[in-house]
Amino acid sequence: MVSVMIARFSRLLKAAFTLTLFAVALAVGWNFWQGYMQTPWTRDGHVRADVVSIAPDVAGPVAAVLVSDNQTVEKGDVLVRIDPERFQIALDLADATLKDRSASLDQARRDAERYHRLKNGPAVSQQNIEQADLAVEQASAAYDEAKANRDLAALNLARTEVRAPVNGVVSNLSLNPGDYVSSGAGVLALIDTDTLRVEGYFEENQLPRIAVGDAVSVELMGHPQTLRGHVESIAAGIEDRERTNGSNLLANVTPTFSWVRLAQRVPVRVALDDVPAGTRLVAGLTATVSVHPRRGGGAPADASAAEPATARPAAVEPAG
Repeated sequence: MVSVMIARFSRLLKAAFTLTLFAVALAVGWNFWQGYMQTPWTRDGHVRADVVSIAPDVAGPVAAVLVSDNQTVEKGDVLVRIDPERFQIALDLADATLKDRSASLDQARRDAERYHRLKNGPAVSQQNIEQADLAVEQASAAYDEAKANRDLAALNLARTEVRAPVNGVVSNLSLNPGDYVSSGAGVLALIDTDTLRVEGYFEENQLPRIAVGDAVSVELMGHPQTLRGHVESIAAGIEDRERTNGSNLLANVTPTFSWVRLAQRVPVRVALDDVPAGTRLVAGLTATVSVHPRRGGGAPADASAAEPATARPAAVEPAG
């Protein structure tokens, strides 16, 4: 009898233990599911940065290339120097012309002053005085023109040094001394490291749970550290592939309809607030982006995610 009771009690304990494990597993699974459904996330994210196309303002042969590929530069650094000899000669010529126009203007003013002093005498007519005043105006206009030409020549000479307009990293450099460059034609690319950011492409049905200012965690492929940031902006529009303009500029809407409709992807721009030291940010890297919506507009849902900062972190280490 005792052995039967012990056997029954053992079975009850096993059943209770099994039910407990099942309940715990169910609760854990439910929490994971809720987190998966309530936390917008995507693996379709990328590190991005603005790319500046460096183009010289003047044409000529390249005298020196002062940077190398993948080199980090600061705003104002000289990247390329164009042969300045021709532009120096043009500036010298403009200086000489300006001196000549200045001398002519001084002489015209002296002549006009003499005519005005003698205007009451019989030897000077009103026509002579008007002609003298006109000569002053013409000489003044010629002087202004020469001064503008001189300023333009000085500007062209200064522009023979192609400088970095932003802080960044030189990329895909193939320019060599002796190459001839044209005005306005790009000669190298400069990645603006001050604009390094992450953009996540979220499905449209996740957008209602994303708001500007929400905390964001970013995991780069192949990097163990987690980057922190906040939602900076959400794209206001994406391309409509089902509509084009016809030959008569009327809307041309595709008449077919796919029964399986995939959710559209909308870019969400993420500003980085906390980047672990030593993390190398390369534009184009793949990232997993998770947004932590605020609860009722208050604190972030993720307690470990602090209030988004507005300043760019000093820990960001660009590639190069």
